Amino acid sequence: MSRLPVVSAFFLIATASSLGGQTAAGRGGRGGVDSTGIARIREQYVKTEVRIRARDGTQLFTAIYAPRDTTRRYPFMMTRTPYGIPPYGADQYPARLGPTPKFSDDGFIFVYQDTRGRFMSEGYFQYMTPHLETKRGPTDVDESSDTYDTIDWLVKNVPHNNGRVGTWGVSAPGFFTAAGMIDAHPALRAASPQAPLIDWYFGDDRHHNGTLTLAQSFNFLMGFARARPEPTVTNYGAPMTMNRDNPDGYRFFLGMGPNKNADEKYFGAKLAFWDSMMAHPNYDAFWQKRSLAPHLKNIKPAVLFVGGWFDGEDPYGPLRASKAMDTLSRQTNKTLIVGPWAHGAWGNGDLSSFGYIPFGQATGPFFRDSVELPFFECALKDRCETKLARAIMFETGANKWHTFDQWPPKTVSPRSLYLRAHGGLSFDPPSEPAGVDSYVSDPAKPVPYTMATSFGYFRNYPAEDQRFATGRPDVLVYETAPLESDLTLAGQVGVSLKVATSGTDADFIVKVIDVYPSDVPPNPDIPLTVTALSGTQLAGYQQLVKGDVFRARWRTSYSAPKPMVPGKPAAIDYQLQDVFHTFKKGHRLMVQVQSTWFPLIDRNPQTYVPNINTATESDFKPATMRVFRSKNMATHLTLPILPAATLVP
Repeated sequence: MSRLPVVSAFFLIATASSLGGQTAAGRGGRGGVDSTGIARIREQYVKTEVRIRARDGTQLFTAIYAPRDTTRRYPFMMTRTPYGIPPYGADQYPARLGPTPKFSDDGFIFVYQDTRGRFMSEGYFQYMTPHLETKRGPTDVDESSDTYDTIDWLVKNVPHNNGRVGTWGVSAPGFFTAAGMIDAHPALRAASPQAPLIDWYFGDDRHHNGTLTLAQSFNFLMGFARARPEPTVTNYGAPMTMNRDNPDGYRFFLGMGPNKNADEKYFGAKLAFWDSMMAHPNYDAFWQKRSLAPHLKNIKPAVLFVGGWFDGEDPYGPLRASKAMDTLSRQTNKTLIVGPWAHGAWGNGDLSSFGYIPFGQATGPFFRDSVELPFFECALKDRCETKLARAIMFETGANKWHTFDQWPPKTVSPRSLYLRAHGGLSFDPPSEPAGVDSYVSDPAKPVPYTMATSFGYFRNYPAEDQRFATGRPDVLVYETAPLESDLTLAGQVGVSLKVATSGTDADFIVKVIDVYPSDVPPNPDIPLTVTALSGTQLAGYQQLVKGDVFRARWRTSYSAPKPMVPGKPAAIDYQLQDVFHTFKKGHRLMVQVQSTWFPLIDRNPQTYVPNINTATESDFKPATMRVFRSKNMATHLTLPILPAATLVP
């Protein structure tokens, strides 16, 4: 491969070299080869590859696709990614540029960059690079400075640009987009962090409320966290292989045993970030400095946050970042859109359903054509015919889009829903002087989070039918009578548990579920043979609306854990992530309470040890969990109820 020149003050075209065939993996995981698309992009765009020098001297590998038509000036559309920017080689072209094909048809200068320490860029890669509020010299660098330096070079050296830049990215690239809009270069006019990682401790990818997402983290880091000794286009580290009996993650992780066995049996101290996670179970400085939300101050570019209600990876990031900016960057032109989508799915397809749940409309084209493209065209090309609302939210259950001037809406009214005797749920608090339900949680027989056979995580679990868990003796089930009118929730559901355990630690998972009536027809887009075989017709379907976990040791502080006292009641308060869902008239609202959710969440040994990640097999013991529902110890949920009168499409 020809060496690329170091670029500082003028535009250099790299020597053409063949670096392998086209894949679309670096463009969002679409996969496959589209020879027609490649030919079309080659006809419309000229590709160059350069190394852009950051302020500390690190060379950042960058691919630039400029329109062959040079009769006008174009804005930049840039994404920075740790996942590679194939195809490498100045004569190699992708089948698609930009967030969607309409961007390449409309005309932009597209820029793709390997972030420092990944693939062909020099430097050291950090996970969730800590943002430096104060930079004292050229060696103080972060993703904000790398983005600034890249933009500064682009606007000064790429011909026929109009001096405006837009950035976008999904998932980890969404983090780089969000980090890059802090202390932004004046040319950065628009940024769209889509499913961005914002805090890896509280809600994105690696943890939920500090609790390890076992299967997802193991599977992702096994491939991604391998050390990369030098810049390379072929891979980012020596391959890691392991023997798996079958793709059944439940069996695999149960057989693996405690978290510490992952390194002892499989990783062999080769995955540094996994080892760091194991060493930092609490919310200490390691995690605190990796939270991006506190740094989203005085953001100057227009911002479009994108999220999915059924995103199993990063539903937390766009909502958390948007809320942070409501306080820290009130003046910013900001839009938040959340649709009925899985992780990053909004970039392709009509998205008229999720799993077995139909929406009755194509939600994907609406986002791409009526929100995303107009957002960038306004900021970068002064085409501002469409004015976007502050919040554009899809109401699941009712299957409607709505706009609001803030999220959650101002008219939301909190109301308590109480666990009652005989598996009931009521807005009336219990009056009984005593009331308790109990179950035995056995770490050796954890409750699965899905019926699917999945090693990493099952993409459809966020709306999966929960009937597989309803009949288990270690799952408490409560439900309302059939609703007499629609009930709409908009925002975070508060959880207030009054619980006790016979052990010294415990997890509590609370799930909010929409129970369909028995006369609901199946999704017409799913063949009857499929629904009949799988038992997932919508009649009686128990749709997961939102669920999450809380580890009792952190009930008073995420930084200073403490054990439970066996048999002594304790209060545990936390919030489920945002929802916008209508339980239709005739449906029931169900709540399930359990203590394992495996292997989505790692197992609590239920015996307190200072660091669960060092627990041994002998620490894992069954325990009896008690959930109180009496007058003086009333377990309840706080529902963010939105009056129907405010729901104007």
